[in-house]
Amino acid sequence: MKRILITGGAGFIGSHLSERLLAEGNEIICLDNFFTGSKNNIRHLISNDHFELVRHDVTKEYYAEVDEIYNLACPASPVHYQYNAIKTIKTSVLGAVNMLGLAKRCKAKILQASTSEVYGDPTVHPQREDYWGNVNPIGIRSCYDEGKRCAETLMMDYYRQNKVDVRIIRIFNTYGPNMDANDGRVVSNFIVQALQNQDITIYGDGSQTRSFCYVDDLVDGMIKMMNNKAGFIGPVNLGNPSERTILDFAKLIIELSNSNSKIVFRPLPKDDPTRRKPDITLAKEKLDWEPKIDIKEGLLKTIEYFDGKINANK
Repeated sequence: MKRILITGGAGFIGSHLSERLLAEGNEIICLDNFFTGSKNNIRHLISNDHFELVRHDVTKEYYAEVDEIYNLACPASPVHYQYNAIKTIKTSVLGAVNMLGLAKRCKAKILQASTSEVYGDPTVHPQREDYWGNVNPIGIRSCYDEGKRCAETLMMDYYRQNKVDVRIIRIFNTYGPNMDANDGRVVSNFIVQALQNQDITIYGDGSQTRSFCYVDDLVDGMIKMMNNKAGFIGPVNLGNPSERTILDFAKLIIELSNSNSKIVFRPLPKDDPTRRKPDITLAKEKLDWEPKIDIKEGLLKTIEYFDGKINANK
């Protein structure tokens, strides 16, 4: 049994990771300040003797004896990370400093959940890990983009200077149950609108692309990266290389949810990436990982989840 700390453990991805690692026989400390995380996501785990829930903000130091740290804490949708931009960048930077300090003291392995946003609005397609990105350092998204880039820098400096056992993953668009209906992300927006037969809002002309990975596949990749013993520390892209336009994605959700929604168009937000697709060659080679869950299968599970939430609130 390993003692594993998950920051942001009550969030969308963190709750799935908590459940999976607990089921594998580990002891879990779930750390969350509930800014975007929810107790409802992990309520069914609280009665387990090997699960501990701690309300804590990672910008403050935290002390525990742990074997592994998954550092996921940070609002990840534009609605949430732009709400308090200073808080967002402090969460990424100070959170990384505090968790790396803990990892150094405990001699624990630490995995940093970075993001495809480190590539900005890419001029290279698909995005490979050796691409340095095209990020606006003073834009409205930079609190998140640059915060995550700085967290990667800290991981590498602690690795080189203090020999901390670090791993870096770059998460591309991920979806599934436990997403927040009001987080402003494409999947949750489209599904909630479709289930209520509301107009589906597309920002821009819908020609921009995204690649969507189901959360179970992502969690598999995260655990494989943490357990990797080949000396590979990343960064490594984790995402689905199946690229589709936002317009096609909206049409698919209307079809799968049997919706009568119509599609409407709004202006594109500033610095919104026009293309996003991971090159996962490195993940295949180093981790023997690639997504397995088909987009239709994953969306049907996600639609069922949101349908249940909407009906429960009626």
